[in-house]
Amino acid sequence: MADKFEPTPKAKPIGGELLLPAAAILFSIYYFTTITEVPFSAQVSALFVGSVLILLCCLLFIRTFLQVRRGEATLGIGGLIEPVSYIPIRLGLLALTLGFIFLVQWLGFTLTTFLFLSLAMMLLNGGRRKRFIVAVSAVLSFGGWLLFIYAFDTRFPAGPFENLMASVL
Repeated sequence: MADKFEPTPKAKPIGGELLLPAAAILFSIYYFTTITEVPFSAQVSALFVGSVLILLCCLLFIRTFLQVRRGEATLGIGGLIEPVSYIPIRLGLLALTLGFIFLVQWLGFTLTTFLFLSLAMMLLNGGRRKRFIVAVSAVLSFGGWLLFIYAFDTRFPAGPFENLMASVL
């Protein structure tokens, strides 16, 4: 007689699919601990969204447990890094994201967003249609400045572009 948790030969490795839900639960718990000083309405909204997220993640964990128990899946992370040929692109996007976080305090939101979008799209597109990518990046970063900084007056990091626009307007 086979063990209840013994995987079948065609069992699909789904352990990698659990990483983001686990991170979401941890982030929600962390977020709950940081909202004690915000207004009550914001606390209620955060608690509602975080609770729904945690509930959905728990449902996913239960479904995964049942699949593993039936032998339909394993907790292996085999498919997490596949296709292997995309690893350099993924690492490049990770480097660009880290670069964005590092540079945004000096270059400001708009210029850093423009650089990030341009380089990320060129990386994903293989360097084709550079003019189009630069134009789209410029429109999106300028639109982000218009919406978040000019219209909503948010406190995003200011850089040369934001300082220039503040002196002009």
